[in-house]
Amino acid sequence: MRIGISVNSTYSEKNSRQGVRDILERVSAASRSDLDSLFFGDHHVTRFTYFQNTPMLGSALSEWGGKPAGALYLLPLWNPVVLAEQIATLASIASGRFVLQCGLGWSEAQSNGLGVAYKERGAMLETSLDVMRRLWSGESVSEDKFWFIDEAIVRPTPPEPIEVWIGASAEPAIERAARIADGWLAAPSYALEDLRIQLGLYKGYLEGFDKESGAVAIRRDIFIAEHTKEASKFRDSIRAKGHRGFDEDALIIGTSNEVADRFSELAALGFTDIIVRNISSDQGDAIATIESLYEVKRILGLL
Repeated sequence: MRIGISVNSTYSEKNSRQGVRDILERVSAASRSDLDSLFFGDHHVTRFTYFQNTPMLGSALSEWGGKPAGALYLLPLWNPVVLAEQIATLASIASGRFVLQCGLGWSEAQSNGLGVAYKERGAMLETSLDVMRRLWSGESVSEDKFWFIDEAIVRPTPPEPIEVWIGASAEPAIERAARIADGWLAAPSYALEDLRIQLGLYKGYLEGFDKESGAVAIRRDIFIAEHTKEASKFRDSIRAKGHRGFDEDALIIGTSNEVADRFSELAALGFTDIIVRNISSDQGDAIATIESLYEVKRILGLL
């Protein structure tokens, strides 16, 4: 089992430069805690401050080292030539393996804000990924259905193959992940029983396509407390206001030992990678949780 982090790029304060410093401080804490991978998410046309993933990752890579890194990109929202160029550049900056997490994007308003046909997202994702892979291999590529690309090329090409994980929870998307991706990224909002069903679907599709299982990853939103009483108090506060509509059992809140137990459940289910994200937006809480992951890894025998 590997434990990585998706650093939250949302920031509520007015000082945007302080927001960037706080995000990079979290990256430094993740590096000190010997986490196994680093990611940023992807949102657009937001009413809240959201720092964009490509420049944030480019800045963070200077302190990350040689472990895998990457970002989630909602492929239908991007011109694939521009994105292929950016990812090839990021992969050249990175010392380690680059992982492209990709998805459709659930917000119709977000698609509308970028002029993207919401109902075409599935076909657009597959076309985009095909175009980018061909560009990364050095081909000249044309495409006339969505982006009307004429003999595009990308330089530089990535120094090594880009690993692709597709985020999916509905069965057609899980089938797509098994068919065209190197790994599956499970949605963060589901409890164990739902995940067991989804994992069974994914493995069944892999078998049908005669493919070996690559990364089987899941994002989990977490809070690690020093004491059980602190964890209980935080859990009560989250229960009172809710957390993004997630199933309460999908959240991981507890001491280092309790969090290690929850991670072990996911590993036993078949997940190879747990990508954590902070529940608390408070910088002190976030750093403390990230630093506590070192102890979680020690408990699990991962150091």
